[in-house]
Amino acid sequence: MLYQMHELGRAWLAPMTYWADAMSKAFGAHGSWLSAMPGAAQVSAGNELFYRLGKDYEKPEFRITTVEVEGREFPVVEQVALRKPFCRLLHFKRFADDRASVEAFADDPTVLVVAPLSGHHATLLRDTVRTLLRDHDVYITDWVDARMVPAGEGPFHLDDYVLYVEEFIRHIGAEQLHVISVCQPTVPVLAAVSLMAARGEATPRSLVMMGGPIDTRENPTKVNDLAVYKPMWWFESQLIHPVPAPYPGAGRRVYPGFLQHMGFVAMNPERHFQSHYEFYEHGVVFVVEATMRFGVLH
Repeated sequence: MLYQMHELGRAWLAPMTYWADAMSKAFGAHGSWLSAMPGAAQVSAGNELFYRLGKDYEKPEFRITTVEVEGREFPVVEQVALRKPFCRLLHFKRFADDRASVEAFADDPTVLVVAPLSGHHATLLRDTVRTLLRDHDVYITDWVDARMVPAGEGPFHLDDYVLYVEEFIRHIGAEQLHVISVCQPTVPVLAAVSLMAARGEATPRSLVMMGGPIDTRENPTKVNDLAVYKPMWWFESQLIHPVPAPYPGAGRRVYPGFLQHMGFVAMNPERHFQSHYEFYEHGVVFVVEATMRFGVLH
């Protein structure tokens, strides 16, 4: 019910969100007579903040079309190397028109970047991919929002996560592969590689695990403390909710993104409040400077 109420609230809020966007532009545009009114900068900045808080954010694109290598620019094409119900394995293929560069690219090591599944989009690692492309053949996991996966595809649990990673490694080829897992996927990636090794399969040449809680006893956080003091049934009853209609995954039990976001904010509310207040202040300064520059204020 909580997920349904959240979606209903967003639907009710949508008209006000877009109205706030219009008001922000009306009071902030340097050619508008409204921008000359007293307090126009504050009105514009406040509405812009409201719009940013209430709007829907589409999944961003990688938009990596070129890479610079040793002073030369080469085209990059984003390809879907493998498509699964809950994830796309993307390959950023570099192209060259001279034999020396083609051979150099072929000799570069291959790397699989395993991005976090929940709470983020893989494009969070856009700069990481762009940097690696200078001297690597790069693949990355592009996870699909679980609410957009048809319910008929079934659930996606930790064991499925591990199996996906294993399949991706086999598809690319483990012998010359290096794997980088960032934050959340460190545990399933370690499990996948360990299981492959236990079965006598080829494993990646190296495994880099960045920012992931491999041993949760070390450097415990508030999240660790919560996991210790709350029973499993509490997490299931409080954090797991069915996807509402009309999403394709309606009925699938998930940990909604808005609850994850609330959890992040609750861990450091002062910092988040300060960030939003600074955004508002910067908006005020921007509008004032713009209107003064174009001679609207007198």
